[in-house]
Amino acid sequence: MKVQNYAAPLLVVGCILFSLGSLIVKFVPVGSYAIAFWRLLIATVVFWTLMKWKKQALPKQAKTWWFAALSGIFLAFDLAFWHESIYAVGPGISTLLNSLQIFFLAGIGYFFFAEKQSKMQLFSLVLAVIGVVLIASPELARNLDGVYGILIGLASGAMLAGSLVMIRQVHNSESTAIFPLMFLVSLFGAIALLLPSLWFNQVNFFPPTIADWGWIAVYGVVMQCMAWGMIAYAIPLLSLGLTGLLLLSEPVVALLIDYFYLDKPIDLWQWCGASLTLLAIYLGSRK
Repeated sequence: MKVQNYAAPLLVVGCILFSLGSLIVKFVPVGSYAIAFWRLLIATVVFWTLMKWKKQALPKQAKTWWFAALSGIFLAFDLAFWHESIYAVGPGISTLLNSLQIFFLAGIGYFFFAEKQSKMQLFSLVLAVIGVVLIASPELARNLDGVYGILIGLASGAMLAGSLVMIRQVHNSESTAIFPLMFLVSLFGAIALLLPSLWFNQVNFFPPTIADWGWIAVYGVVMQCMAWGMIAYAIPLLSLGLTGLLLLSEPVVALLIDYFYLDKPIDLWQWCGASLTLLAIYLGSRK
């Protein structure tokens, strides 16, 4: 079986693991910028170790390093803004807002990479948008005071789209193994967040307990190394439009977490929205 056939399922699994990190962010008492910094710093150490173990070389071209650095910077602020949104409006709606990166990805693919969408993909995109709106609208009604959380959540979606595009550009620039790529992305992301973390999260920069350190280690190893590694591996094998659709599995998982784990009421329209989103993912992934 061709490796491309594994790309879509791998991306979805990565998205699911990625979205589960919202629970750690919600319950660990560390600042939004700081927890993103620790996550990326832990990932930097892990990917450096894996890179040395597998004897994989860093990219040689300066242009490739620039793309990797930009991906890391975009990812750093995607995480920080997403965390801010989680604190403001909760894991469910913050992940829903982050998932709206589909607009940014589809637009970038169309205007900068001349990616033409098939009629079925356009239809699935419309279904996905309707699904996300149905899921999000009751949340917006219940969180009218969380304007900051909504805006920063949308900003996180824009940052995520930028990071994904830069990862694709790394592969277009130079053949780069996954461990060196993720080492550079995590390293530059951690560097970008150091000063903002110290400035905005002076009081809660360090985790207060050993258990909290443990959860942050899980956040860095599982969510950053495993989940983001899967996503980064799959992205160059898929179109940007399909990538955006598959990433919509995140809000569905966030909805399930809210309902089953956080005991949050979910109405019929939200369940309909989740069903439409899954249908859109299925239709968009068909050749």
